Amino acid sequence: MQNQDIERLKTIVQSLLDEAKQQGASAAEAGLSQENGLSVTARMGEVETIEHHCDQGLGITVYFGQRKGSASSTDLSPDAIKETVGAACSIARYTGEDKFAGLPDRALLATEFPDLDLNHPWPLTADEAIALAIECEAGALAVHPDITNSEGATVNTHQGIRVLGNSLGFLQGRLSTRHSMSCSVVAQRGDSMQRDYWYSVARNAKALEAAAAIGNKAGERAIRRLEARRLPTQQCPVLYCAEVASGLLGSLVGAISGGNLYRKSTFLLNALDTQIFPDFVHIYEQPLLKGGLGSSAYDGEGVATQTRDIVRDGYLRGYVLSTYSARKLGLQSTGNAGGVHNLSITTGAHDFRSMLELMGTGLLVTECIGQGVNMINGNYSRGAAGFWVERGEIQYPVEEITIAGNLKDMFRKIVAVGNDVDYRGNIRTGSILIERMSIAGE
Repeated sequence: MQNQDIERLKTIVQSLLDEAKQQGASAAEAGLSQENGLSVTARMGEVETIEHHCDQGLGITVYFGQRKGSASSTDLSPDAIKETVGAACSIARYTGEDKFAGLPDRALLATEFPDLDLNHPWPLTADEAIALAIECEAGALAVHPDITNSEGATVNTHQGIRVLGNSLGFLQGRLSTRHSMSCSVVAQRGDSMQRDYWYSVARNAKALEAAAAIGNKAGERAIRRLEARRLPTQQCPVLYCAEVASGLLGSLVGAISGGNLYRKSTFLLNALDTQIFPDFVHIYEQPLLKGGLGSSAYDGEGVATQTRDIVRDGYLRGYVLSTYSARKLGLQSTGNAGGVHNLSITTGAHDFRSMLELMGTGLLVTECIGQGVNMINGNYSRGAAGFWVERGEIQYPVEEITIAGNLKDMFRKIVAVGNDVDYRGNIRTGSILIERMSIAGE
């Protein structure tokens, strides 16, 4: 895929918009994507699957005043374009009016498109991917004799083009890549059997962890979970490891997202400019971060993204809004149609080791199970596994417990955020220590 492919797809998107106008639409927005990739899985030293991906699709949304209709197709031919637009127009003519429906405000559309370093093709052959997957799994199997089985190691490469346009004159496209490697193995000692995994993901394959290192970590994680115990029911400090802590910030995003706000189905209703975290907490978006997994100069509607504070000095300073949800709330889009962009939290001076020491005695959570979050009242109850810690030292693994609290209280009782940041997703955080939560066990 090259830049000239973007221009070709822009022409198709423009033809969708032109066809919508010809069929009587007062406004329209269209998107088109083409993606390809390779996925290879090896298990127990043998190739299990080899998949080549090649997908494409287009979507069109038309407006007749404030009546809306949408349709999609995987066929990019002129006849298919005409039929797809016709289907969207037919839907719009028979839907009710929605005074909040429509394209974004023209003044909010992105006009600057910096190079965000998102496109790094990985010219990986199937044979090379197989070799990496086998090496990754071998790294796990070599960790300890108690690694008795494997769910396999997988290598993925992906490159895609996405083009977005609307009848206000916005028409942009971008190339991006995403590559990953993962491994999952099973450890067994006597009657105790545990599974664990590790993975690495990046825009640029050169930034991936080494194959053997990923396998080693997966194996070590599985071994250390063997002979896990239950805990007595109690209240104690809880330390979320970095890869699990991102779920806490994900709950925050859900609570301040436009859909939940205008439906009044969030525990943070009317919380703007009120303190919801300790005063040292700073949470912000970095959409223009070079190479970031969530980087983009514009959102799913073409609205310009911006670096902005969501929480500053512990106070909620911004919501997460699309055009529609913003209009429902009498506010302005925050450039978040499709979600947040590299949501980050300022970390403290503590690495993971000193976060354990700061907690002293309590529960280290390394896995959460199930949903268990009530967005309306903030009640939080999830199955969990991890390790019991005493005097800053891990003592033994634990499982079959439930951790519970209320997100309002949990946010306010954050003691520290570690600098052991996990960069493998759109939410970037270190480990998070909460002063006290309830544990249901034996």
